[in-house]
Amino acid sequence: MKTLKPLRALAALTCGIALSVQAHAQKPAELKVGITTFLSGPASVFGVPGKAAAEQWIEEFNAAGGLNGTKLVPYFLDEGTGGDKLLTEYRRLVQDQGVKVMLGSISSGSCNIIAPVAEDLKVLNILWDCSTEKILEDRRYKYVVRTTPQATQEMVAAVFHLLRTKPDFKTVAVVNQDYAWGRDSWELFRGALTALKPDVKIVAELFPKFGAPDYSTEITRLAALKPDVVLTTMWGGDLDTFVRQGAQRGLFKNSQFVMPLLESSLERLGATTPDGILVGMQGDAYFADPEYRDDPKVKAFVDKFRAKTGAYPIYPVSHMTQALQAMVDAHAKALKTNGGQWPSTEQVASALRGLEFRSLSRPIRMREDGQAMQGLLMGVTKKTSSLPFPVIDQLTYIPADIVTPPVGQKSPEWVKTLKPDLLKASQIKPVAAR
Repeated sequence: MKTLKPLRALAALTCGIALSVQAHAQKPAELKVGITTFLSGPASVFGVPGKAAAEQWIEEFNAAGGLNGTKLVPYFLDEGTGGDKLLTEYRRLVQDQGVKVMLGSISSGSCNIIAPVAEDLKVLNILWDCSTEKILEDRRYKYVVRTTPQATQEMVAAVFHLLRTKPDFKTVAVVNQDYAWGRDSWELFRGALTALKPDVKIVAELFPKFGAPDYSTEITRLAALKPDVVLTTMWGGDLDTFVRQGAQRGLFKNSQFVMPLLESSLERLGATTPDGILVGMQGDAYFADPEYRDDPKVKAFVDKFRAKTGAYPIYPVSHMTQALQAMVDAHAKALKTNGGQWPSTEQVASALRGLEFRSLSRPIRMREDGQAMQGLLMGVTKKTSSLPFPVIDQLTYIPADIVTPPVGQKSPEWVKTLKPDLLKASQIKPVAAR
């Protein structure tokens, strides 16, 4: 009888393993997805449209059958409550609610907090908007990827656009929010600019507090200095406030302003935004892009979003749809690789590397380090009679390949190696209607 005990134990263990594998492979009825976005505070003008986009996209996806019958169930977290509260709620969703995928976050500060926690929790985290390049350059992650451009791509594209359209300037100033994104983006812009135009003189570096209600000090300083070029990578409510206060005092008449994130504020600001500002949109998804505005997929989404929200989609909207599209495409890829069995988090994370997908603009490719390779559109503001706010005119497409450091290289050092010949690259092309 004693000899039967080990056999029974082995049989029980084998049965347990078989049941575990069977349970692991079983397709769930729903896939819980946590989404962090600003739902309160000045940045909510940026985050609420992102939430609306997620709701619209998920509703349509589920109505079309979901992921092989599995429906997506979103759980939204307010990033505006602060880092500590956000992290507590993030852990709660993963550990208590059984959320398998997290889309977070908007703020680079939030992403710096979340990324290492996601890795420890072994939950897939898609950085759906934040841009600081340091996250994926300072550490290699297994469970963390970004489906949008990062700061280096955005800033180098902005420098290229500035030097190709307004090359005759001698002085530059910056006014950026005082946190990770504001500091990092300026470091990269400055490094690229001095590499390509070494005679430029930096006359002011201004960093007001994130969420500041008043920019009179910064505006007064810029008005007195009258630099040839002023960069600001502010966004959301902060950018809206700065533009309104600057326009009231005639600030934009004195300098060429470069605002790589202004697209998200144009409709809210209306006629307040002057013509001639060099502007971007953190990617290449723009509702008035002549190459894609009549694409059936894009047009249907834009029309439905306008009906839902009363506004045109801005780039946080495209960032959200990109993250969701990449997530479901990676699941589908992993399902196929896994012989039709429901994939593990590790398998989905692996499937994201090398994934090619398309959302509301041109195709996007994911690199082996988890960074998206997405081209960027740059242009200039121009008032027209067709809309009550400026459009982005003279659109230029800049591919990701020429504005992204190779895998393993740190951006602050790489931008210093840029050569002026890149400004004439044939891949940089004006956008024209199809």
